[in-house]
Amino acid sequence: MDHATLLGSFAGFLTTAAFVPQVWKTWKSKSAADLSLAMFSVFSLGVLCWLIYGIMIAQFPIIFWNVITLILSSALLAMKLKYD
Repeated sequence: MDHATLLGSFAGFLTTAAFVPQVWKTWKSKSAADLSLAMFSVFSLGVLCWLIYGIMIAQFPIIFWNVITLILSSALLAMKLKYD
């Protein structure tokens, strides 16, 4: 694995891992009152675009981490809609 791919993989891990505490907290508390529906909607659309871009250029780190981030941000969106 070259240095650029290694760095991209590490960056993807960090930015994806940053969502885990928020998903856990929201799920545990059953409250999403402090989350912005507009922000997470736009963010999720952006992640979807990054995923499509990663597929178009066939870059595994971009594809892999954006799939996971999209799942996490979609979970937050779903909880926002369910708990509010």
